[in-house]
Amino acid sequence: MFKKLSLSCIIIASTHQIIFAQPDRWQQRIKYNIDVTLNVSSNKLNGNEKIEYINNSPDTLSKIFFHLYWNAFQPNSSMDVRSRELGKVVVRKDKFGNNVLDWDSRVTNRISNLKENEIGYQRVNSISINGKKQKLIEHETILEVVLDKPMLPKSALLMDVNFEAQVPIQIRRSGRDNAEGIRYSMSQWYPKVVEYDYQGWNANPYIAREFYGVWGDFDVKITLDKNYMVAATGVLQNANTIGMGYTPAGYKPPKPTGSTLTWNFKAENVHDFVWAADTDYTHISKEVRKGLTLHVFYKSTTPANDNAWNNVLWAAEKALPYMEKRFGKYPYPQYSFIQGGDGGMEYAMATLLKGSGLGTVFHEWMHSWYQQVLGTNESLYPWMDEGFTSYAEEEVMAWYNENYAWQSPWITQAEKDAIKRNAEEDKLELPLNQSSNYYGYFNLVKSPYEEPLSTHADHYNTNIGYALSVYSKGAVFLSQLGYIVSDSVRDKILLEYYKVWKFKHPNPNDFIRIAEKVSGLELQWYKEYWINSTKNIEYAVGNINVDTTTNNAILTIKRIGKMPMPIDILITYKDGTSEMHYIPLDLMFGQKPAENNITRIIHPAWKWTHPEYTFTISRKIGEIKSVVIDPTERMADISRINNKLVIPN
Repeated sequence: MFKKLSLSCIIIASTHQIIFAQPDRWQQRIKYNIDVTLNVSSNKLNGNEKIEYINNSPDTLSKIFFHLYWNAFQPNSSMDVRSRELGKVVVRKDKFGNNVLDWDSRVTNRISNLKENEIGYQRVNSISINGKKQKLIEHETILEVVLDKPMLPKSALLMDVNFEAQVPIQIRRSGRDNAEGIRYSMSQWYPKVVEYDYQGWNANPYIAREFYGVWGDFDVKITLDKNYMVAATGVLQNANTIGMGYTPAGYKPPKPTGSTLTWNFKAENVHDFVWAADTDYTHISKEVRKGLTLHVFYKSTTPANDNAWNNVLWAAEKALPYMEKRFGKYPYPQYSFIQGGDGGMEYAMATLLKGSGLGTVFHEWMHSWYQQVLGTNESLYPWMDEGFTSYAEEEVMAWYNENYAWQSPWITQAEKDAIKRNAEEDKLELPLNQSSNYYGYFNLVKSPYEEPLSTHADHYNTNIGYALSVYSKGAVFLSQLGYIVSDSVRDKILLEYYKVWKFKHPNPNDFIRIAEKVSGLELQWYKEYWINSTKNIEYAVGNINVDTTTNNAILTIKRIGKMPMPIDILITYKDGTSEMHYIPLDLMFGQKPAENNITRIIHPAWKWTHPEYTFTISRKIGEIKSVVIDPTERMADISRINNKLVIPN
């Protein structure tokens, strides 16, 4: 649908400010009221959900789907078999000549060895609408609910869901008794309504990775043994009854009258809910600005371990203003860093972490922007979440190390000295802050495992191909976009993208359209080449000849790879001066702004069909010291050895 734009949707020439209309894309809506009891002896859950589901779509729905994620943790499940099949793939040889297999090291064949009391399951006993039980068809990790009456567009229904579950031994994200000794990491723990969007039902079985959900409000009551501390999505409503660090220091809550406590959390406008519980959690927190409190939950083992987790809270507070300046305002009232992951995994208002490493801390928190607020369909477009988050992680980490890390009261002097030293070394890396993502992409290109970034997350042929593609190549997408439109314009694009598309599930074209509007350039070609193909970039400095009329130099640049790009060429002369020669790509229909004070000469656009480009400069060959293609190294040229020509004296 299109709406008429008001006069406010114009370019205001005096300030160069651009105001865009908000996209008119419908979203389903949901409200969960969940009441569960966890038996810590049997590791079983019993629960009820009262769900209000609102069909804002133009479609009549004859069925509704639910996720039953924990059914994946059973021998011979799709997740189990898929993991064991990938474990047969030899991806390389190690230095001793042994085969390196394509295992996800967290899963391997562990599911196949689970005993009956170690497996996970979720069983929906009944779903009722208006007192009438609905027909249920279970498809392993997907439950199909056949509605007795079709759900009309722009209508709502109430569902009563009764379910039971067994918490699996933690293998992947969810479960109990993990490697860090955390008793319960409760993710994907409740029957969750599948997202229905403009592409229909997204009923993805739980095979390996990535999630997608309906935004809504959660009111969750969790009852379990009174000796457990709970960390969760949302704001604790009965803190004065609970205590345990949720109330001011010195406050003593009333003693429980029974053997259990009930915790009540509420969260608004989120698409998932996670919680964790342990008898030995230490809870620290700080209100870092009005209306936002950060929490850290961890197991205290040594003084050094305590310091490391306190450093998480200190670093998060220091990094937040930069994160919001670069990527948009964090909109929720709390965020919790919770020890209890199998590495790190993002959820609404919380992350589960295996350890206190700040790289993972910043990565998982940045998911709040690109997964929890923007809510990209991770199954279809994992690079838009993991890639953008990896890019942001590197930017935040570099900024923090340069500005604050060495000031932390929670690290040793030796650690501070190392951080300063590494920060100085990082300044020598090109492109600044993103070198590890480029190296990951270059390793992908050298391997036989690259697939288009448009590949569904569960359908990559290898785990290694998935990881290098969506994390590294996805991150390079943004860094290289800065090369195409300029870093300053790219940064404006990211802020506008967040502002326009938060809480709307954007897809790749939605991002490209924002990038085009902000930059004034056509960019569909970039998406088609970088996302939908595996064509790569390689350019080379060709011959230098003499213009017989002027005796000035004629330079030839060669496109060897199949992906065309605009080209920056820095020519440095023997007298110490330099010029930036800029060749736009014809598919852009424009050029990026100048990025520095070096004299810039703009040439006619390079037609993408032409493998070579020749241009004349105003100086003679003997005056040239060097010619460098892409001196900032933001273009992901797979062989930079031929990007530079030095002319001897």
